[in-house]
Amino acid sequence: MANPSPWQHHRQSGVADDIDFEIKGQELQFVEIELDPGESAVAEAGAFVWKDATIEMATVFGDGSKGATGGGFMDALLGAGKRLLTGESLFMTVFTHTGSGKARVAFAAPTPGAILPLKLSDYGGTLICQKDAFLAAAKGVSVGIAFQRRVMTGLFGGEGFIMQKLDGDGWVFVQMGGTVVERTLAPGEVLHVDTGCLAAFTPSVEFDLEMVRGVRSILFGGEGLFFARLRGPGKVWIQSLPFARLAGRVIAVAGPRGGQNRGEGSLLGGLGDFIGGNE
Repeated sequence: MANPSPWQHHRQSGVADDIDFEIKGQELQFVEIELDPGESAVAEAGAFVWKDATIEMATVFGDGSKGATGGGFMDALLGAGKRLLTGESLFMTVFTHTGSGKARVAFAAPTPGAILPLKLSDYGGTLICQKDAFLAAAKGVSVGIAFQRRVMTGLFGGEGFIMQKLDGDGWVFVQMGGTVVERTLAPGEVLHVDTGCLAAFTPSVEFDLEMVRGVRSILFGGEGLFFARLRGPGKVWIQSLPFARLAGRVIAVAGPRGGQNRGEGSLLGGLGDFIGGNE
């Protein structure tokens, strides 16, 4: 999918701040956001890369979506509780341009893959995504949770049980691992996806789990017992390399020796370790 033109500008009336941005990089991307005076962006803790000096940082409790309109302690507590359930930090960072002219701030994805800029107003104001997908957004976008109510999904969903729900009308930047494919499902069209490779979908898509058929497939297939069953209409985003899969491969290669050189592909691996001083 082609990235938008650099410094796209979309001035529309809405709740969220309207921001300009540019996606940079290939496999290890970062998003550079340009703010006008008074505009703000929010981001996950640890995503920040650099900023102009006129942009002030503030840590907020919850997702910061009520910052522009107020909101009491209970609203902030509810927002923080939702984030805790998805495994994220209780706090987010708000970056506000307090000077004049233009100022920029950049955020990076923590894993190889793609950063997708999505305007929530183009998707009915809501997007459901994996619980670690959210990277940054225009201030005013709400980051909540989406419980899957179906019994099969609730019991066995794994990655798909508790997902993030992004609400608002502004830009959000979601991180997806590996190569990303966008599919548009027609009404009644069904797509089967590995639960970890399901990156995001619109609320109009019906999401449930389906058990893998066949004893041999279950025992020797190397996949899970279930895959996600998605029924249209709506849009679905699929990632080829979810972080859990990447981490599992790294751990498997490192093994019990903590990632020392094992001489892969050579019968002389042990001798190589001895020569190299690893023994």
